[in-house]
Amino acid sequence: MGRLKTQTSKLHRHCESCHSRRCKTPIEISVSCAIMSCRLLCGAVFHLCKEEEHMLLCPNDRVPCLNVEYGCPFIMCRSNVAKHLTVCPASVVSCSMEWNRWPIEESETPEFYENILKENYTQEPLDLSMALRDQQHLFHSLKMKTLFPELIEKVAEEPSEGAVGGVPLSNGVDEASASSSAEMEEDELTQEEREELARNPTVVNLESYNIWEKMFSMELSGCKHTIKSIGQNPETSRKEIKPQANPSRLEVLQEELPTKNESLDAATDIPQYNACEMDEDKFLIASSLFACDTRPRKKLVYQHLEPMKIKTVRTFKVPTSFKAKQSRIRNPSHNKKVNSSVDTSDLGVEMDDIPKWDEVQATLLCSLERELRGHLIAESRSTDALLVDIGTQTYDFYLAPFKAETSLAHITADRALKLHVQIQAESITRRHNKSSSAFTYLCNHIFRRDEFHSHYKNVHSDIQSCVSGWFEQRCPLAYLGCTFIQRRFQPSSHRAIVFYDRELSTFCLRPEVSDTLYEGIKPVTVERKRARNTDALSRLPFEVLVHVAGFLDSFTLSQLALVSRLMREVCRTLLHDRGMVSLKWEKKIYSHSGWCWRARKRVWQFSNLFSTVDSWCFDKLPPISEHLKQPFF
Repeated sequence: MGRLKTQTSKLHRHCESCHSRRCKTPIEISVSCAIMSCRLLCGAVFHLCKEEEHMLLCPNDRVPCLNVEYGCPFIMCRSNVAKHLTVCPASVVSCSMEWNRWPIEESETPEFYENILKENYTQEPLDLSMALRDQQHLFHSLKMKTLFPELIEKVAEEPSEGAVGGVPLSNGVDEASASSSAEMEEDELTQEEREELARNPTVVNLESYNIWEKMFSMELSGCKHTIKSIGQNPETSRKEIKPQANPSRLEVLQEELPTKNESLDAATDIPQYNACEMDEDKFLIASSLFACDTRPRKKLVYQHLEPMKIKTVRTFKVPTSFKAKQSRIRNPSHNKKVNSSVDTSDLGVEMDDIPKWDEVQATLLCSLERELRGHLIAESRSTDALLVDIGTQTYDFYLAPFKAETSLAHITADRALKLHVQIQAESITRRHNKSSSAFTYLCNHIFRRDEFHSHYKNVHSDIQSCVSGWFEQRCPLAYLGCTFIQRRFQPSSHRAIVFYDRELSTFCLRPEVSDTLYEGIKPVTVERKRARNTDALSRLPFEVLVHVAGFLDSFTLSQLALVSRLMREVCRTLLHDRGMVSLKWEKKIYSHSGWCWRARKRVWQFSNLFSTVDSWCFDKLPPISEHLKQPFF
């Protein structure tokens, strides 16, 4: 059955249900039309009125990529869209690989960590480079304002225009608060404040006390106004307002009896029936009579109310069956509990004699306690219904107070390089339970969809997960301070050196070039100061340079684009085929204090992927036993 013809349909009556390639129906106006083939030569045959619909499905029609909104500039046949998504520059994948790293628990740095920082390496070990990079990122993320807000410098706030220049404030609330604060500064304590301080010595915030007292005085004035209005009412003036017998106790307010006029309005002709004393038939008749009554019924309205004194009563009571823990309380009925505060002055030691805290150790400890563990250093916990344990901890640093934007990296910038995290990393994903006292790091590099599998295999699976003990092998006596290490693996296809780039936070592969290739090459002497493209490579034709750059990997292209303007233009021609595009977002703030995120521009770049290594082989190195035969062992 053909689809129903709607008002917006442009198909003829016969063409709607005709799907035959050999239709012989004669052409009639508003009934049928001629048969035609697709103009793009896809092989489809249809009626002429269906050409517009066919272009929505034609596999040979040229359409933009599905990621056109994300920056992909390619236009292709519809049949190639699915195949293009695997190499689309806008189809970007972010690596979510995570690993944990434990802090060094010893108060004194072990000898091994001190020696590896003093050693002069021709090739820096991969595990040490990763540990230093992770420590640097960790120090930049730890803000002193978040962990020690009491040790931050207090910046003097500039007085507002309303207080200095005489300009009136924007609203009445700010004006009232400003005037009340000004009065408190100028005037001394009032008589009410003195009485309140005498009754309750714990009142310390007089400004908050004045605000609440103002609210209660407004409630009191409202009650007085109500009593005054009741006295002026002629109907209620005849009645006596009896005071409460016991003001400290709540009494039940009796509703007023209806007057004569009100009693006449009530329905008196309908008898009152008791449903429990009637059978079913009588009950149905009575309910129908009551439902048919259309006269308005009187509604209960509270017209005259007396102000009553409300007293708050604490209803909580410790149950009699409660028994305190004997491990926490000893003879609670005989020993009197006293709340007291403990300060460093109670120790009887001068402040200068109290040892200072190390900023790094204290910050790492507080970060783990605050973020990952259940108990804070200065946290209150109730062991039972009677006792509360309060643990306090104060810190005293050499560089305190800190600035508002100070991070741990700013504090350690002028100090000697020191390693505070272990060089061994644990690769644990989000699907596993993590240790509570370890720091978590994220790869977070972005790649094209066709590059991600190579990155994960070579970087995370082959190198990072095996870097300690397999890819690199240390001396068995490293725990005693020995820094000997050897790299055991090489790519099987060509010789190359694996190193770690701290600035890019990624592993890289540098091929080893034979010395015979450098024979006969002389350095170019530049006579002019701003001479460009003087090397032999830059003198080649532009087309040759583009052809040579097409054999390079993404990481090499990203570094080649930083050499010169010519090389940047060469790499720019390969962006669409080898690069990737992403949106750069910015926060837009409007005049009415609203905000939103919007895409500012499209950024083209190369990823940090090096050439794919299909397999690795052992390098020709002596075994570790030869190192143990040295005389100093």
